[in-house]
Amino acid sequence: MNASPLGRIYQSGEVIVRQGDVGESMYVIQDGTVDVVLERDGREVFLRTLGKGEFIGEMGIFDRDLRSATVRAREQACLLTVDRKTFLRRIHEDPSLAFRVVETMSRRIRELSDEVARLRLGEGLETGHGHPPV
Repeated sequence: MNASPLGRIYQSGEVIVRQGDVGESMYVIQDGTVDVVLERDGREVFLRTLGKGEFIGEMGIFDRDLRSATVRAREQACLLTVDRKTFLRRIHEDPSLAFRVVETMSRRIRELSDEVARLRLGEGLETGHGHPPV
C-alpha cells in the first residue's frame, strides 16, 4: 500500500497493538520503526523490528481473532490504519496488493516453522530469530 501522510503518529514506546486484543485492522508503517514482542509469563521476548513500507496486524483483516503479539513504536513512527472494508476495496483497485500481503504472510509462516523446528531440536529461542506473524 502506498504511504501517505494520513497516518497516526506514535511516540517511542507507545503501544500500537497489544497481544490478546481483538484485531480488526492492519497497519502500514509510513515512517519510523516498530518492535514486535511476544508476552509470556510476565516477560517479553523480542521478535523483530519492522520499518517503513512494512505492515503489521494483517491477520486481523482475515480472521478478526486475538492479536498474536504486541507492537510498539521503537522511535517516533507514523502508521496508517487499514480496516477490512478499505483493504478489500484496495485489493479490487490493485490486485497485486493481495499478492504482496500473501507473500509476506507466507514468509512469516516459513520463519515461524523454522523456529518451531529449532525449538523442537532443542536449540531454543534465539534473540531476534523468532518471527511469528503479527
